[in-house]
Amino acid sequence: MHSDEAERYHSEQISALAETDVDVISGYTLAYPSEAIGMVRAARRFGLPVVISFTVETDGRLPTGESLEEAISEVDAATDSYAGYFMINCAHPEHFSEVLEDAPWMQRVRGIIANASRCSHAELDEAEELDDGNPTELGVQLSEIRRRFPHIKVLGGCCGTDMRHMKQIVAASRTP
Repeated sequence: MHSDEAERYHSEQISALAETDVDVISGYTLAYPSEAIGMVRAARRFGLPVVISFTVETDGRLPTGESLEEAISEVDAATDSYAGYFMINCAHPEHFSEVLEDAPWMQRVRGIIANASRCSHAELDEAEELDDGNPTELGVQLSEIRRRFPHIKVLGGCCGTDMRHMKQIVAASRTP
């Protein structure tokens, strides 16, 4: 979807939400910047804050092959940095932790909603059974990322996670 198409598409939903007491618009599991651009533009048109969350493949890049830095920079350039912040979701920490770096674009990343499974998206789509990974290990991995990047304040679980994972994320994040 081109950014203009994405803006039209998301405007219908956002306009309905704008008539409520909604706090924020969130776009999760976005796979390419042009959809994020359209969503951010639509949110701005209705005066609503917006958070954009990209998904990445096992190499830490978006399904389009773009890096997180490129995607975030493209969205910010096209929208005057209107998005409140960005997140990463629907990927295991091992898929992206190596691409996170101490750089200006990383300051825009404020949340991680991780998969429990190390499987690729294709493997998860074909799986007959849910891979719930290792809750303790996931908690430690997310807390380590948060220690490296203390501005990351939103942590959570996506595919394969349940309350066991959430409890471990909380426990690991509280440890000094």
